Amino acid sequence: MKVVACYSVKGGVGKSTLAANLAWAAAALSSRRTLLWDLDPQGDGGFLLGVDRRSGDDALSVFAHSSIENPPVVSTATARLDVLPADPSLRQADGFLARIGKKRRLAKIASSLDQHYDRIILDCPPAMNELSSQILRAADAIVVPLTASPLALRGLSDVLDDLRRNHGAHAPVLPVFAMYDARRKLHTEARALHPEWPVVPMTSLVERMGVTRQPIGEFAPKSPAADAIRALWRSIERKLVG
Repeated sequence: MKVVACYSVKGGVGKSTLAANLAWAAAALSSRRTLLWDLDPQGDGGFLLGVDRRSGDDALSVFAHSSIENPPVVSTATARLDVLPADPSLRQADGFLARIGKKRRLAKIASSLDQHYDRIILDCPPAMNELSSQILRAADAIVVPLTASPLALRGLSDVLDDLRRNHGAHAPVLPVFAMYDARRKLHTEARALHPEWPVVPMTSLVERMGVTRQPIGEFAPKSPAADAIRALWRSIERKLVG
């Protein structure tokens, strides 16, 4: 079982959209038993896969123990793809984890799910705190979505600096230009500086996910955005099995 974190300290960069599409790709393209663990209280990652945010405190209660035999997951319309939904109680997760003092609680919970899943995709909140530290310790790959803007690149620098200072030998980091628009000079200039970073094009199809509540690969499989997601997932999968 491998854990992929979709993580950014900056909001509005397409993080939840990317997490939902990568979870679909793991299940549909690689035939992996996949869990999207929605750790963002907004619950957007689960919503985009057709799973509503819950109103109770199940999401926080998952952290009460270091293992979980029967996770409160919801199946999706995609075979082999489940969601562990978010709810508002996740706003308390940082304080809860700090109080119990278990630095690898999230990693141990993820490991306890290996009998159920081959891949866990984490849709992470845009923050740098105890929860994010636990996410980075648990991850086998860290996908950082970016817009082609100076502020987003600063956010990536913050992530890399935090990893250097606090996490030693950490998982590989894969920056991704999400919502990339080749018509914009700022975007093309940013890509010219980092031509090796994958690109997911900005398209109305990405916005339409909020209406269809399906991944792009389901309702627009022949689109450039779907092609980009497939290529990105295959590169991540190679890193995970290499």
